[in-house]
Amino acid sequence: MTQCDRILRHLESGGSLTAAQAISEYGIYRLASRINDLKKQGIPIRKRQGKSKNRYGESVTFAEYYLEE
Repeated sequence: MTQCDRILRHLESGGSLTAAQAISEYGIYRLASRINDLKKQGIPIRKRQGKSKNRYGESVTFAEYYLEE
């Protein structure tokens, strides 16, 4: 199974995926590149920006990918 297959299976199960999740759950370090590969195949993936605090209490933004309904 390829990295793209794993990502697509995760998204099709109704979940969303962040880079941190991709690293910890699947060992995928270049999520944005794999998302781009899937988009080129015609998969309707959308992105939203999330906000959180890091371990130092600083505000950070991150991308969260999901399938368009």
